[in-house]
Amino acid sequence: MKKHKIIFWTATIIIALFEGVLPILTSQTEMAKEGIRHLGYPEYFGNALVVFKVLGVLALVIPQVPKRLKEWAYAGFMFNFIFAAISHFAVDGMDFQSFFPFIVLAILAASYYAFHQLNTSK
Repeated sequence: MKKHKIIFWTATIIIALFEGVLPILTSQTEMAKEGIRHLGYPEYFGNALVVFKVLGVLALVIPQVPKRLKEWAYAGFMFNFIFAAISHFAVDGMDFQSFFPFIVLAILAASYYAFHQLNTSK
């Protein structure tokens, strides 16, 4: 049980930093806005992504959030990472930036697995 708790919190904190803290700090920079435009999305889409990412992170890190809502947050992040990879593949071709969302998706999968291990142990 302790091993799953360590895996869960380590993976979840990494996700929280990448998907919660980093977007809040950088979403209004010119580089972030250009990144959204480069992929062909309107600027308001980036703002909406930040809001939903922060809500998703809060759902994952707050223990009192119902399990069903956490499942939706995991699903939302999964779709986010898959579609980010697709967008980068379509615009930039095969480069590291196109594969990076899959690396973060693997970290999310570790968090999800540990979350379920912790909740079936109870």
